[in-house]
Amino acid sequence: MISILIAAAAGLLVSILLTPYLIRVFSRQGFGQEIREEGPAGHKSKRGTPTMGGVAIVLAMVVGYFVAHLIQWMSGSKSAAPSASGLLVLFLAVALGVVGFLDDFIKIRKQRNLGLNKTAKLVGQLVVAIVFAILALNFADSHGLTPASESLSYTRDLALIAFPSVFFIIFCYIVISGWSNAVNFTDGLDGLAGGSAAMVLATYVVIAFWQARLSCADAVQPACYNVRDPLDLAVVAAAATGACVGFLWWNAAPAKIFMGDTGSLALGGLVAGLSMTTRTELLAIVIGGLFMVEMISVVAQIAVFRTTRRRLFRMAPFHHHFELAGWAETTVIIRFWLLSGICCMFGLGLFYSEQLGVGG
Repeated sequence: MISILIAAAAGLLVSILLTPYLIRVFSRQGFGQEIREEGPAGHKSKRGTPTMGGVAIVLAMVVGYFVAHLIQWMSGSKSAAPSASGLLVLFLAVALGVVGFLDDFIKIRKQRNLGLNKTAKLVGQLVVAIVFAILALNFADSHGLTPASESLSYTRDLALIAFPSVFFIIFCYIVISGWSNAVNFTDGLDGLAGGSAAMVLATYVVIAFWQARLSCADAVQPACYNVRDPLDLAVVAAAATGACVGFLWWNAAPAKIFMGDTGSLALGGLVAGLSMTTRTELLAIVIGGLFMVEMISVVAQIAVFRTTRRRLFRMAPFHHHFELAGWAETTVIIRFWLLSGICCMFGLGLFYSEQLGVGG
């Protein structure tokens, strides 16, 4: 438990102190955000706001994780070494953050709102997903558990739905690209993605910690969880939660800096990685319900427009629909945060109720 608190505190501290430094550096370099011409009129004033602030989130998350392990090592703890699962989830987040960084950098250099083309971004996500999928099925512990499994999961693996190795790679790609794009779509208002991601990641701190307390590695019982390194996954999620909260201090409306694709793709990858390593892939859809709805709104908008030549929403992602309907930006943000919090609480309720059902 102490390592979780240390990771969260270190992530928060690094993020809240590093972000203003990045604001000054990026402002001097002219690394400003370009704004969509067809977007809400109020967003025009945001043009030139420093972007790529996701660098602070990624660095704070990594520092928070390793500081927690360093302090454990200095205190002589037997579990001081980073785990395969924790490192793999960090790799996924950082690698997708690099893809997002390239996208942001191209936008800045070309001074347009489009960075990497769709093909380049999808190829980047595909390469990362393939590496993750291959590594996730290796590094078995003494109980034979690997960081991820080939079975689809809800709150634990569903034995009746298992993927052959090739299809598991495809499944990983769908999950990783889906979550990274979902968070990316949500990142359209000041603090919306950062605040929502902090809630989702905090939920995963609780889930992973609960799995560690009821690990089958400690005592085999009907309600135990076959998850590799659950406590270390809680440390990763805690470090990322602290990083998001620290960044949100500067990203909340009116934002002094945007996370850009660097942050949104990294956070989406983090949610994807945590869902697979904690065996909660289907439950994650509920926990990250806001992100899912935002992505669905984009898909639905495109599908309806291509078939009927009419728009389902005034603008997608659908947080912009409410802005164009006359809602103030802060009203949309706060109400969407509330929706995200409701999704997280409902997801936690489902997780706990399933555990009670199995244990009873």
